[in-house]
Amino acid sequence: MPSSLCMAFNNASLGYVHAMAHQLGGFYDLPHGVCNAVLLPHVEAFNAETSAARLADVARAMGVNVAGLTDADAAEACLNAIRLLSADIGIPAGLTELGVKTSDIPTLAENALRDACGLTNPRKASQADIEAIFQNAL
Repeated sequence: MPSSLCMAFNNASLGYVHAMAHQLGGFYDLPHGVCNAVLLPHVEAFNAETSAARLADVARAMGVNVAGLTDADAAEACLNAIRLLSADIGIPAGLTELGVKTSDIPTLAENALRDACGLTNPRKASQADIEAIFQNAL
C-alpha cells in the first residue's frame, strides 16, 4: 500500500462503523466491506443528532437535492440515499442475512467499544447505544 494511502487511512477517523464491523468480521468471519455497508446507515442515524450538517454535505455530494431542507431532513435524505445505493449494489438489507444472532449483540457491542476506531466517532456511545445500533441493523 502506498505510504500516502496508509497516512490517509490512519487519519480517517473511522468511527463506530468500522469498530462494529471489526467485531462482526472477527466473530462471524464476515467481509469487512459488507459489514461496513450494512452498518453505515444505522451508525450515521445515531450520529445525525450531532452531525446532521455533515450528513447534509454527504447527501449533496451523492447528488441528492437538499435545497430548502433543514440539516436534519437533509441528513435523513442522506441515509435514504445510502440505503438505496446499498440495495442497488446488492448489499444485504440487514445483519440477520449475514447470520448475526441477537444473543451475540452484548458481546459484539462490548468489544466494539474497546476498538480504537470508535474513539474518533463524532458522537460518543454507551454499551446500550451500540447494542441498539446492532439491533437496528438486524
